Amino acid sequence: MPSAEAITAGQAIYTPITLGTYDWGVLGFSNRFLWRCPTTALLAMYQRNISANHLDVDVGVGTGYFLDRVAWPAPRPKITLLDLNPNCLTAAARRIARYAPTEVTADIFQPLPPIGPFDSVALSYLLHCLPGDMNKKAIVFDHLKPVLAAGARVFGATIVQDDAPRSAAASALMRLYNRKGVFCNESDTTADLTAALEDRFVDVIITCRGTVSLFEARAA
Repeated sequence: MPSAEAITAGQAIYTPITLGTYDWGVLGFSNRFLWRCPTTALLAMYQRNISANHLDVDVGVGTGYFLDRVAWPAPRPKITLLDLNPNCLTAAARRIARYAPTEVTADIFQPLPPIGPFDSVALSYLLHCLPGDMNKKAIVFDHLKPVLAAGARVFGATIVQDDAPRSAAASALMRLYNRKGVFCNESDTTADLTAALEDRFVDVIITCRGTVSLFEARAA
């Protein structure tokens, strides 16, 4: 298991101040100009996989942008937000208050409390913030399996290294984030992500957009 300090480092940057700039800075600027994966591609992934009984996990909770904009398949969806960082929980819950989401404070590196089962779970921009290589990070999928209903959709996105072309600015920012512990993805590859998912789920689909791997899978 990674140290508590390493786990905290990946989410400590998300303060009320930084969350106030997240939509513009990450979803607006970085996705388009640095990571070369437009936010519309992430929203479309949500739309393909979302259910009316949904769990959003950790950093993926962010500001609740996708949960606010997706067209839910039911007028009163059951939404659970799970995050180690209370700032993210507060920001996302406030944004989608009309759906009365449930907030759960938990560390995805540990077995989850008795919640669920869920018909969909999203882990967007989570894995590249977790310490360790992809094999170590994959324990989060193991912790999710007990809270998934049969056939549940598992989806998300993560920034990887691989050999995708990137600008000097993108490379520099990724090195800086890794040095500060905001990212821990120096050894993350799409191949390792695919293997981790195929070991645990079925119908795995990986789509590469710029430096981002979008993944979709189904619980057996």
